Amino acid sequence: MSARALRFHWSLSAVGEKLRATQSRASQSALPQFGALVRFCRQAEEAGIDSLLTAFGFHRPDPLILATALAAQTERIRFMIAVRSGLMSPVAFVQQVNTLSALAGGRVSLNVVAGHTPDEQRGYGDFLAHDERYARTGEFLAICRALWRGESVTYAGKYYTVEEARLNLRLPAPEIFIGGNSGAATALALQHGDCLWRVPEPPSTLRQKIAPLLDAGKEAGLLMSLIARPTRGEALRAARELVAGGSRRTHEEFASRSDSVAFTSAYRAADTEWLTPTLWTGAVPYFGAPSMALVGSFDDVAEAILDFQAIGISQFLFLGWPDEEELALFASEVLPRVRGVAVAT
Repeated sequence: MSARALRFHWSLSAVGEKLRATQSRASQSALPQFGALVRFCRQAEEAGIDSLLTAFGFHRPDPLILATALAAQTERIRFMIAVRSGLMSPVAFVQQVNTLSALAGGRVSLNVVAGHTPDEQRGYGDFLAHDERYARTGEFLAICRALWRGESVTYAGKYYTVEEARLNLRLPAPEIFIGGNSGAATALALQHGDCLWRVPEPPSTLRQKIAPLLDAGKEAGLLMSLIARPTRGEALRAARELVAGGSRRTHEEFASRSDSVAFTSAYRAADTEWLTPTLWTGAVPYFGAPSMALVGSFDDVAEAILDFQAIGISQFLFLGWPDEEELALFASEVLPRVRGVAVAT
């Protein structure tokens, strides 16, 4: 089987706020820095990034409304909207997504997540345990997909019941990404997703874990950060400077409350600083699970991406510190190397 073409995405989670993830969620402002976000969206659009993630949480703006506002300021780039089941009707949700998709020329995909801490879930009125949240999401997506097929839906499940639900604004299903490292996340991706986002681990151990997805014709992707510089030494200095003087307390407390398999596995992995010569966990105790990073020279990072592609990884969702500078280096130096384009020296 030939390797799938690589696609690259970027998270808007900390654009304009380099150290946002080091702050407690309770202290973070949810007011978006809209000007900075628009500038970054346009930068990503010019760089050839496929889509931008608008994340979910009480410490963030609403991801669908934010994506709507940003779509109006851009032309080509897509928006990957985070969604958690259990917080709204699947019928109303499809109506919202279809409306945005129609207005934005189809530039919408979904990042379906089950939540990462029971206390935050309870704040939204959701009291289900981890695996039950995934089971409920399966029902949620079953109803959504039937509506995207243009059907009138009658459904009676454990978590949702609808009778003759229909929408006159009918559009095909958007691409659906499922987030998680658990068996429940993989099962949900196999049933209803197009691609599963995982927190990275070495290719040697990851290959077997994504095999069921690839065998079923699904895709597997990695959520991770980047620190790419002209030389490995410069990248290592940037990494050390990033965490110098930082506090581990915020994420130690978060890890103790989280029931996310992806997040807790990343915190455990951080006991070993280097999982491969380029896969660094050193920022995880300070910035959280998504900060597991590819660190190295432009050649090192490009080679690491291709190593992941060789085992079947075809999509990457990146973050950087700061995002604007890291995206510029990725677009000008790493991406051409990945694509096999000669880079001027």
